Amino acid sequence: MADRETRPTTVWSRPERGARGPAPERSRTQIAAAALALADAEGLAAVSMRALAQRLGTGPASLYRYVGSRDELLDLMADAVAGELDLSGATGGDWLDDLVGLALQSRDAHVRHPWLADLNDRRGEVLGPHAIDYLDHALGILAPAPGTAGQKLEAIGLLGGLAVLFARREAAATPTGAPAAGAPAARAAHLAAVAAEGRHPHLLAALTAAGAPPPADRDALFVRLLRRLLPAMLGQGEP
Repeated sequence: MADRETRPTTVWSRPERGARGPAPERSRTQIAAAALALADAEGLAAVSMRALAQRLGTGPASLYRYVGSRDELLDLMADAVAGELDLSGATGGDWLDDLVGLALQSRDAHVRHPWLADLNDRRGEVLGPHAIDYLDHALGILAPAPGTAGQKLEAIGLLGGLAVLFARREAAATPTGAPAAGAPAARAAHLAAVAAEGRHPHLLAALTAAGAPPPADRDALFVRLLRRLLPAMLGQGEP
């Protein structure tokens, strides 16, 4: 957005309360939590200063004592989700295991808050204090890993991208019941039938060599991809 491109500071660059005036009745943490609940229940489009004020039982004007705009509110919301991740575990063990565990937490956070990926797509990521803690923690995990600092930052970016991708796939999954045409088994059967027609020899050869696909287990696939891709990005090769 245009005001974001010219805004010199973030919401965290200002103190939570001014030096003058009455003591605040709420905190930014409470406001962000209420906004998260609203977005979880009704979607990101439902989050407005007016709707949030109604949820909090106050007037919209009072919210501007805490946040300067809806953009700042969205920044607080994204950082509040980052604050849900548990960074208390000690680093220095197996860096790949630790990083995969962090990736699973990130994916689960996106599953809990399916609007988060769209928010970041639209606004770009503004790193608040919790997000910066996450980045520093991930770099601490990667301290004993091979690779340059740039490669490690790229690996963390890949981790986040895969977390979003798998969370979106989970959100789009068919509910329990009769398999739909887009279900994994149906897609595999369709692909096999097309390959068997003989017009796609490379696809037929690949499917024949691969054999029957493993059972659809998104957790296992997510972990398997991370364990292959992350070491390769850091110059270590497949574990």
